[in-house]
Amino acid sequence: MSGLGGQGVVTSAHVLATAASKQGRHAISNPFFGAEKRMAPAESYVRIASERIYDRGELVYPDVIMVFHPQVITYGKCYTMPFYSGIKKGGLLIINSDTPLPLSDDDLKFLESQEVPIFYVPATTLAVEVAGTELASNMGMLGALMGATQIVNMEAMEAALQDRFGKKYVASGGTATLDEAIKKKFAKKEQLLQKNMDTIRRGYDLGTAWVETIKTPMLV
Repeated sequence: MSGLGGQGVVTSAHVLATAASKQGRHAISNPFFGAEKRMAPAESYVRIASERIYDRGELVYPDVIMVFHPQVITYGKCYTMPFYSGIKKGGLLIINSDTPLPLSDDDLKFLESQEVPIFYVPATTLAVEVAGTELASNMGMLGALMGATQIVNMEAMEAALQDRFGKKYVASGGTATLDEAIKKKFAKKEQLLQKNMDTIRRGYDLGTAWVETIKTPMLV
C-alpha cells in the first residue's frame, strides 16, 4: 500500500491484517515512512498466509499494489521506483483515481507483459459521497480490494474495524493523530463504524463488478 501521509495507509494495512487473522489466517502488517506529516510518502506492507509468517521486512515482490493517491505515480511520491516495482505476474494494481492516469507506454507495456490489470477506484469520491469525508478513502480502497480478490470477508472486516475504532486502541505518532482526527469527524463511534462499513461495501461492489470485466484471471 503506497500513499501520502494522512490517508490512513498504515491504518488500512493494520485493519486488513487484523481481518485476515479473524478468519484464522496468519497476517503481519509493517509500516514504512519517513517524516510523519501530511502529503509525505507513506507505505505499508501486508503479508497474509495459511502458515506462520517469519519475514517482517519490506515486501519486495507483492501480489497486489495499492496506490492511495495519484501523486504516488505522477510526482513519484514513493520509496520504490517505478511504483509497480517487483509486482508478480498475474498480480493486481489498484489506483485511487476517478480517471485513468497518464502512464507511460513503457509502464503499460510492462504491466501488460506481466498480465497485471489496473483497477481504477474513485475511492476519495466514494468516501465523500458515503461518509462525508475524504478521510474514509482508505475504506473505499479496502472494499475494492476485498471485492476484487475476496482476500477477506465482510464479517472479518467489520470485526477488525470494531477492534480498531470501537474500543481503545493505542497507536503512536502520526497514526494516533490521524485516528483521532477521523473520530472527531463523527459524533459517535457507532456512526464512524457504520460510515466506514458503508464505504467499504460500496468499494466492494465496485470490485466485484470490475473483476468480471477483466480477461486474464488474477493469481492473487
